[in-house]
Amino acid sequence: MNIHKDIKRDTRRKDIMDIQTGKKIVRYLGKEKVITSSELAKFLGVSWNTAEKYLLELVIEGEVVKIKKRGVNLWLLK
Repeated sequence: MNIHKDIKRDTRRKDIMDIQTGKKIVRYLGKEKVITSSELAKFLGVSWNTAEKYLLELVIEGEVVKIKKRGVNLWLLK
């Protein structure tokens, strides 16, 4: 018996970055040169985890570089 069969699944994931958010992050990085995940989270008004996910997506797309330094992740344009 599947008790979850009547639950509608929300196929829209709010943590997946849309194109506008990606462009906004790239513009912010262009202005600031180097940022932390916390700075981006504050700028976008999202959690640290969401900001980190967005930045990792941009790393995969080849637009951003991640540098790990003494317990903090630094992000800059490639």
